[in-house]
Amino acid sequence: MLQMVITGLICGALLGFVMQRGRFCLTGGFRDMYLTKNNRMFYALLIAIAIQAVGIFALVEAGVITFSAGSFNWLAVIVGSYVFGIGIVLAGGCATGTWYRAGEGLIGSWIALAGYMTMAAIMKTGPLSGIQKSMTEVHTSTNSIPDTFGISAWYFVALLAVVTLFFAVRELLKPKAALPKLKQKRSGLAHLLFEKRWHPFFTAILVGLIAVLAWPLSEATGRKAGLGITTPSANLLQYLVNGDQSFLNWGVFLVLGILLGSFVAAKASREFKFRAPDARTSVTSFAGGIAMGFGASLAGGCSIGNGLVQTAMMTWQGWVALAVMILGTWTASYFVYVRPRSQKTKTAAAVKAAV
Repeated sequence: MLQMVITGLICGALLGFVMQRGRFCLTGGFRDMYLTKNNRMFYALLIAIAIQAVGIFALVEAGVITFSAGSFNWLAVIVGSYVFGIGIVLAGGCATGTWYRAGEGLIGSWIALAGYMTMAAIMKTGPLSGIQKSMTEVHTSTNSIPDTFGISAWYFVALLAVVTLFFAVRELLKPKAALPKLKQKRSGLAHLLFEKRWHPFFTAILVGLIAVLAWPLSEATGRKAGLGITTPSANLLQYLVNGDQSFLNWGVFLVLGILLGSFVAAKASREFKFRAPDARTSVTSFAGGIAMGFGASLAGGCSIGNGLVQTAMMTWQGWVALAVMILGTWTASYFVYVRPRSQKTKTAAAVKAAV
């Protein structure tokens, strides 16, 4: 139990610290792909996936960890990931982003987190658990991409690495936009950790390494999985409600560690501040949290569980879920950002014509 608490909190704190300081926001990254044609955060995600893929398959070959890809519940993954993609736009952050932004003092993220945890618990063990069970009955027996083609996973890992390297180098060679220089108030390590802007690719490397570290730490406690947010969040709420210690596992302390690590990073960088949203934003955040909890539970993972971990495991579930949640994010972005802006432009034009 003590090992589970310590290693879970440490791994989570590292992840929360890195994501807060690096502003590693997949919601913003997916949204920017559509709104501004900026793919830099998506490339950063590919870097994290590639690093984790190399790490976990090396650990498997070394006999340190084991995992099973299981079956591909394609209907639940597609529907759930699409709803999840819509939810993260409404909530203002994905599952992990909501945890780390809550550590910064954003009340809206706490509201979204409440909706997310509640719906995840309802879907996992509550009255809506039947929906998940019935939809997961529609599946294919093979989830592993390498097993589907009957070749070694290392071919896909190598392909991912080459593609990722190509896009990363191309992005780095682009002319850099001039950014206003921040006045340096600290020196040495303190400046690098808490003041200097972190490049998304550097942050992604750290996230990938932490994701690799999570596997042996988690499996040492009997939990054969890597990073995960949705089920641990639901388990935390279940434990708080009924006190059943069977819900406590390594993943629960991981998500608590994310909150802790983000708080430390935000305080040390002077970015911690309680910020309360208006009533409309609060309702939208809660609705987004509900959609996230429903979608992630149905799909078997969120932007981390599916988008980072299952992709690195080279499963159909991970890559299909990633593509569909991006589509869901783009759909929500159209209705939340593009359409209102277009309507305002038309209204302004009509008023000008009338005058």
